[in-house]
Amino acid sequence: MTNPVPPRRSPEDPWRSEGAPPPAPPRPPRRRMSGWGWMILTAVVVFLITDIVLSLFAGVRTPTISYTEFDRQLAANNVSRIYSKGDAIEGELKKQQNIPRGDGTGTYTQFKTQRPVFANDNLWATLAKNNVTVTAAPVVQQRSFLYNLVLSLAPVLLLVLLWIFIARRIRGAMAGGLGGMGGLGRKAPPKPVAPGEGRRTTFEDVAGIDEVEAELSEVVDFLKRPEAYRALGARMPRGVLLAGPPGTGKTLLARAVAGEADVPFFSASASEFIEMIVGVGAGRVRELFSEARKVAPAIIFIDEIDTIGRIRGPGAGLGGHDEREQTLNQILTEMDGFSGSEGVVVVAATNRPDVLDPALTRPGRFDRTVSVSPPDRPGREAILRIHTRQVPLEPDVDLAKVARTTPGMTGAELANLANEAALLAVKRQKRQVGESEFFDALEKVQLGAERPLVMPLAERRRTAYHESGHALLGMLHPGADPVRKITIVPRGRALGVTLSTPDADRYAFTEDYLRGRIIGALGGMAAEEVVFGVVTTGAENDLEQVTGLVRGMVGRWGMSKRIGPISAIPGDAQQAYGLSAAPGTLDAVDAEMRRIVEECYGTACRLLDEHRDKLDALAAALLEAETLDEAAAYRAAGIVRVDIKGED
Repeated sequence: MTNPVPPRRSPEDPWRSEGAPPPAPPRPPRRRMSGWGWMILTAVVVFLITDIVLSLFAGVRTPTISYTEFDRQLAANNVSRIYSKGDAIEGELKKQQNIPRGDGTGTYTQFKTQRPVFANDNLWATLAKNNVTVTAAPVVQQRSFLYNLVLSLAPVLLLVLLWIFIARRIRGAMAGGLGGMGGLGRKAPPKPVAPGEGRRTTFEDVAGIDEVEAELSEVVDFLKRPEAYRALGARMPRGVLLAGPPGTGKTLLARAVAGEADVPFFSASASEFIEMIVGVGAGRVRELFSEARKVAPAIIFIDEIDTIGRIRGPGAGLGGHDEREQTLNQILTEMDGFSGSEGVVVVAATNRPDVLDPALTRPGRFDRTVSVSPPDRPGREAILRIHTRQVPLEPDVDLAKVARTTPGMTGAELANLANEAALLAVKRQKRQVGESEFFDALEKVQLGAERPLVMPLAERRRTAYHESGHALLGMLHPGADPVRKITIVPRGRALGVTLSTPDADRYAFTEDYLRGRIIGALGGMAAEEVVFGVVTTGAENDLEQVTGLVRGMVGRWGMSKRIGPISAIPGDAQQAYGLSAAPGTLDAVDAEMRRIVEECYGTACRLLDEHRDKLDALAAALLEAETLDEAAAYRAAGIVRVDIKGED
């Protein structure tokens, strides 16, 4: 089994690493409150402080009473002291009194009043008579201007501090841990890389792509013996591009190169460099290459590089300075800045090498492109042996037989097949995985899971003839792929499935073989018309396959004399159909496609009508057993299976 993906040191690191020197033991992380928690706590504190301050310093409001009320209290000898400034009088009573209704509500001891200018009541004599103390200081203490200013600005200052705190938190979060953006020019210290755990991946963990291993062995030898290459003036490719379908083991190959050479391995997905803020991705690229140079020789692996490495053109972003282009430019700059003796090799993987920018694939950047294709039969067997190292197998399990029935499957699909077989063995409460689990898992992967669908008898009979039509034409047509299994048990979205696979891997297809596949795909529709005189919607998927095959024959592979040896239809499905050729040529392509399909459909109907007895026998056996394997299907149709020699 292969090693797990090495972990990140923290979620902020856009890369993973293995085989690098171990960093200093990190301090135990302190439990910190989240940003939203700090915001809520600060808002509550501001509210409480403001409420307390206002309630404390607002105090008890000194009431202003009428001069008539003051004169009444003075006559009743209830005034203890007063202070006067001009006609304004402040005073304090000996006993608390109720505020007159016209002046307010409540009680008061201290008061304010205003003596009228026209009053002629001999106030001083009355005060002296009642022993009222006339003070030199105000009875009611007034706050200073500075004190009032600070009190009024305190809530505003607290809100400003809260806003600054929130702005810094948001800016730090958007920077994603990058010091240059998060601190507005403040450079964060480099993060130590985390070492990988467990045994390193080597070429022993890779199978099925021996020719690719041989080409990458040069990189391993250079990382192990750089002096020998420098002595002869040889320069190792600065970048190696692995191109191939998904699941063929490109990432595993890059890790195996690093493990075989025993050098640090840095891996990242190209999409992990892209952020909303322009410049963050470029900064992360600089930091990644800086970390790799510190521990050189090392390997940097960038997965799905077509995410940021697509062909640049006008209007890609605002002024041509969008984040994707800046990140790509930084990668180009870092690779072009290598002196050749740093010992850092960049390995990238992509499923679409045709869309990469030419500046990325030119010599001096990615000097070498290595095609990683699905494995052949011996390769599939070797891959199955690798993925079943930790799986207990029954003695009669023949992995070579399993490999023969899985043409075109990639390493990832074979790993999933082995896992599905182990899961089936667990469900069946077995201690070992048998051959039946592998083939049942293969059916589940290729045909889909069984559906508990109860069909009426008429529907089951029509489905049986539909699948029998596919199978019988595959048996009758010379060179067609042999039938492996027929079933009318609903699987996935299909009501029935006929599985046909070749005896050996095919890499080039003849026109006769493709016509045979078209005839076989139209067999279900032809059987329904021959037997029932109707056509149902069950042929939808068949017609999609037929359309794809015949379009390739006519428009791409030159298998039509009328169109000739030209490519009128692009192989890239993303390119607009109709812009690759003149309208007249496209009309001729459509006419040829229709002609070939009609010829193949006529052949299918004729063969089924001529062998109606075999069709009826196969459909009857299918109705009775619901599922027929290869031997039972050929036996029910009365056809001898002819093995093709020399192809396996």
